[in-house]
Amino acid sequence: MSKKLVIICLINFLIAAVMGLALRFSFLESIGLNYRFLTHAHSHVAMLGWVYLMLFTLFVHYLIPDKPKSFTRLFWLTEFAVVGMMISFPLQGYAVISISFSTLHIFCSYYFVHLIWKHIKTNSSVTEKLLKSSLVFMVVSTIGVWCLGPAVSMFGPASAFYQIAIQFFLHFQFNGWFLIGVITVFFHILKIEDSKTFKQFYILLITSTLLTFALPIQWFAPHSSLPWINGVGVALQIGALYKFFQLVKPNQNLVFNKENKHVIYMYSFALVCFILKVLFQSLSVLPQFSEVVYNHRNFVIGFIHLLMLGVISGFLFAFILKSDLVTFSKSLDLGIFSFLLGFVLTELLLLIQGVMFYVGSGMLPNYYLLLFLFSILLPLGISIILLHIIKHKTYAI
Repeated sequence: MSKKLVIICLINFLIAAVMGLALRFSFLESIGLNYRFLTHAHSHVAMLGWVYLMLFTLFVHYLIPDKPKSFTRLFWLTEFAVVGMMISFPLQGYAVISISFSTLHIFCSYYFVHLIWKHIKTNSSVTEKLLKSSLVFMVVSTIGVWCLGPAVSMFGPASAFYQIAIQFFLHFQFNGWFLIGVITVFFHILKIEDSKTFKQFYILLITSTLLTFALPIQWFAPHSSLPWINGVGVALQIGALYKFFQLVKPNQNLVFNKENKHVIYMYSFALVCFILKVLFQSLSVLPQFSEVVYNHRNFVIGFIHLLMLGVISGFLFAFILKSDLVTFSKSLDLGIFSFLLGFVLTELLLLIQGVMFYVGSGMLPNYYLLLFLFSILLPLGISIILLHIIKHKTYAI
């Protein structure tokens, strides 16, 4: 795996984490930046600079044996777009410059899909099917972005059309492109073979991803049929999770017997978060719970972080740890522990405060201070892991 490219991805992740830390500090003191603008920068760098480019690197590493130079050039052009968003969003929010860089990133992603389709070489029909499905979801998700301009001009930024367009992009990025992307790499490493169980898993996964989009539509354009559609999607998602573990179990020796303990711990962490993600999403079939989630931002942020930091980043870190880019040491232990502890503590704090808001108990004492202090552990852990990889001597450059 390319050390240089992984380092760039981790630097993007560190910057996104520092931006998130600044957002939480802004509840304690003024930071001199527009909170909403910085939120846009934080989310774009985390999604497109960390997860997107890390999946880019992994797909090329595992599935493109010839590694044409066009992939390297595209990586740096995409990183240029990420840096542009990193700088412009905190200063102006959605405006001409930031939108230009966002548009450049979208066109880069389309070209990436073209290159992968052209150069992919794998003997696994499982890997190819999942890979292409994740990329299709990525392209489909951008329809939501293209709808934002017409939505604002015709109906305004407070309209249901505008809000649903945003949710369309986020839903199919998170649950389609990102989640199926990491599952693709995981199944490729485990050498999962095509079978009746896989076909069942695949149909359940794709169908549930499509149907559960009914929930965010219900938030902004309620209809009596949407909760039922979401309910079916949730049931299918539970079935997909069951089939997922049916597929993993016969191949678990590749993970739990032959890997270093750090990789095992990170895989276990990601899998536990995957179960929790499905569990919490399953509660959305209860109308009262769905309304609570929509009305209490703590639950929304907690769920997004559970998926992005727990499931997706957990798998991405596991893939990095199993490569030759690290040697296991106390410093690496400290970095991993710091990241995981920061994640667990902030998630618990968001959950507790969300429940207290719901029952009308007010604020936790020193809530914003504790949230900020616990959040320091996240960029601290990322920076320690990053420095370890930079210092580690490897020929994988």
